Amino acid sequence: MRSWLPSSRSKGALEALLYLLGLTFRGFAFVHLGFAALALVLGEEAWGFLGAAALGFALGYLGTFRGRPKAQPQRAEVFAGVALLWLLVPVLGAVPYWISGGLAFLDALFESMSGYTATGATVLQDFSLSRSLFLYRGFTQWMGGIGIVVLFLAVFPQLHVAGRQAFFAESTGVEKERLTPRIRQTAQAVLLLYLALTGAAALGYALAGVPLFEAVANALATVPAGGFSPNPQSFAGYPPLAQWLGVAFMFLAGVNFLLQYRLFFRGEVGPLLRDAEFRAYVLVVLAAGLALSGYLYTHHTYDLEASLRHAFFQVISILTGTGFASVDFAQWVVPAQAILVLLMFVGGSAGSAAGGIKLVRWLVLFGFLRREITRTLHPQAVLPLRLGGRVLSEEVLRQVSVFILLYTLLFVLGAVALAFLEKDFVVAFTASAQAIGNIGPGLGEVGPMGSYAGLHPLSKLLLVGLMWAGRIEVVPVVLLLTPELWRRLR
Repeated sequence: MRSWLPSSRSKGALEALLYLLGLTFRGFAFVHLGFAALALVLGEEAWGFLGAAALGFALGYLGTFRGRPKAQPQRAEVFAGVALLWLLVPVLGAVPYWISGGLAFLDALFESMSGYTATGATVLQDFSLSRSLFLYRGFTQWMGGIGIVVLFLAVFPQLHVAGRQAFFAESTGVEKERLTPRIRQTAQAVLLLYLALTGAAALGYALAGVPLFEAVANALATVPAGGFSPNPQSFAGYPPLAQWLGVAFMFLAGVNFLLQYRLFFRGEVGPLLRDAEFRAYVLVVLAAGLALSGYLYTHHTYDLEASLRHAFFQVISILTGTGFASVDFAQWVVPAQAILVLLMFVGGSAGSAAGGIKLVRWLVLFGFLRREITRTLHPQAVLPLRLGGRVLSEEVLRQVSVFILLYTLLFVLGAVALAFLEKDFVVAFTASAQAIGNIGPGLGEVGPMGSYAGLHPLSKLLLVGLMWAGRIEVVPVVLLLTPELWRRLR
């Protein structure tokens, strides 16, 4: 007879998940308290932040009371916990927009999910939020860009085994790299670099002529490759120098953070230059940027400097998933738009803030295709799959193939569903691509100077789901839909 009591293994998994979720909610409660204090100092309404803080403390203490920090869940349970974390935190984060921002709850959830997933798609039309809400909006992207688990692991040592497992579940890429043997020290190194880049971006923007408040808000959204700007014209409302600085910092947002740490804090240039993914990243940026700028210049759209600036700005913005705009590229001719749409499916480097499929996965896939073509010509040849001089296992190839298949399937299903709801294929195609790639702007109604406010409520809900799935890299979503997982947790 099957016992109704949970096994020690499933109980341990559940306790670990509860503790992780509880600690996260408590941490975000303090964040909301901080913004409540800022709102009061600025003479603005703070009830939304206070409400989110109260809810966060209640859920946080419930989770930590019922959970155990030293519990040791299995890999599947950790993936499910990270997926739930990335779903529930934006729900909590929607409360300030709903209470103080005057948004309907679905719009507030859309804005919050877009923030925490560093997507940058917005339902705002008149940009009439308070200054505290605009800073909060950018800060959600800042936290989402580095990763909630990475941020909390760097601050809270009590996460123990569950925290270390969650670090790898949340991190992106084919091969997970550690800077030090201790995961917490690695998380702290990433956080240190992240803070330094944010401060440098804010200072640079301010010196380039961007108002100080907007410089800080834009820096909070640049380094995480987020794209939320307090200016309704995005970077089109700023001087050319600020746009060139945006190009530089968005480029860095798409480079592996651990490699950047070694470069900037240890002076190690070699690891970066030897990295196959970084070389591919530079090549894609140069090829797409020069092709687009050449097209814009030869078609007399802009002068040479403006062609280079807008081309590289938009190429890097879309490639990394930042989503800022230096110009309304929805008004460009179709061939120029096609280059940007293609980049939506490329992505930046693994281990960076960039969204999308990631270049390293494309390198693995192209290596596999090249190997299979060679094997067709030489059936008896032994052909190991290599990346950057290292031999990759067949398990890596399987993981990459499954990810790209699931990613493509979700994108197609999302685009078809949006086409039925919106009756506009361009909007449906680009909205689905940007949502699962965590990019931000699409084309047509949802272009860089447009808004998602006018979409059907079901379209907004679908895009919320796609943004969530894209940020946690699809597989944990499938796990949550697997009955076996819930039987193991029961």
